[in-house]
Amino acid sequence: MNTEKTKMHFTDPYLISPTNPIAVNLIGAGGTGSKVLTALMEMNHSLTALGHAGLSVRLWDDDIITNANLGRQRFAPSEVGLYKSVALINRANRFTGTNWKAETVKFVKDSFGKLPSNAKASIYITCTDSVKSRFEIADILKYSNQRHHRDDPKYWMDFGNSQYTGQVILATVGEIPQPKSEKFETVERLPFLTEEFGELLQESETKDDTPSCSLAEALEKQDLFINSALAQMGCSLLWNLFREGMTENRGFFLNLKDFRSQPIGVG
Repeated sequence: MNTEKTKMHFTDPYLISPTNPIAVNLIGAGGTGSKVLTALMEMNHSLTALGHAGLSVRLWDDDIITNANLGRQRFAPSEVGLYKSVALINRANRFTGTNWKAETVKFVKDSFGKLPSNAKASIYITCTDSVKSRFEIADILKYSNQRHHRDDPKYWMDFGNSQYTGQVILATVGEIPQPKSEKFETVERLPFLTEEFGELLQESETKDDTPSCSLAEALEKQDLFINSALAQMGCSLLWNLFREGMTENRGFFLNLKDFRSQPIGVG
């Protein structure tokens, strides 16, 4: 009797037992990104306590903190006028003793098609509100994986949301070699968000995405807890990659209005 095997993706071995902290590019330091950074702080502390080399995070954002950011994002009134990335990374480093880095520029190619310096990382996490930026990052990652360096891109995790709903999608950059398994059907490639949901992303671009001038206006566009709910669930998926060394899900859809979540399998 033939039984269908569960599809499973095994984590790239370097992430499980690295010789140096895993380089992570966190792109976007707003409602979701500021909370993902907190989760990465907790993850780093837990990994190092378990004998892992931990994480080395570089946060990219060129936005300045305004009064409208207070309350829904992790900023204090005393930080208004500072770069989001600098305020968050300074706080993280003081709190945990890390040496993480802040970048006050957008994560984009310049007019000559070159990447910013220090742009290489094993894991890319995007928390942007721009469809254009997702396609730009997909294009960057598509042509950047040479598998010659420990920090070559391996995974891309994207966070996206509307007022009450959102999704987190994990993708591999290229193919991750999989071990032989009699129990599971292994999956070496997880598709980019832009490949699988490109048309939906393009449609969503037609909505108003102008910056909010107040917290009240911001809450009309995004519910107070949608960002933090996505951050916790998405980082739980990333944590499982490290701790379990495998995953049968590559993301999920979340509806906070009626408290429903739907996992997305790896195959």
